[in-house]
Amino acid sequence: MTAKLDYQWHLRELMAIRGMFSTTDLRPLLAERDINLSASQVFRLVTEKPERLSMKTLMALLDILGCRMEELIEPIRVTGRQRKTASGETAAAGSETPDPGVGTFRPKRARIL
Repeated sequence: MTAKLDYQWHLRELMAIRGMFSTTDLRPLLAERDINLSASQVFRLVTEKPERLSMKTLMALLDILGCRMEELIEPIRVTGRQRKTASGETAAAGSETPDPGVGTFRPKRARIL
């Protein structure tokens, strides 16, 4: 069996760590760096794993989040046969790792007095 390379996209987690819980928080920060994406493009960038990404957008994300490339894009090795998951993405047989999402990084409930 040959190992195939894949990656995990950690944008959503890194945004949550920095207190950005909405995709709309990212759009003005990208615009400050001359990256003009529509609301739906920013939503897909945050919620899905991008297949194509411009270097300017990648560098802007690293600057906004104050992180390194390895923190945003984690290379992983996939072995075994590939199969389709319910969401349409491919997953290796026997290596079920669900998307961590935002994990324990949740906004605090507002108290209205």
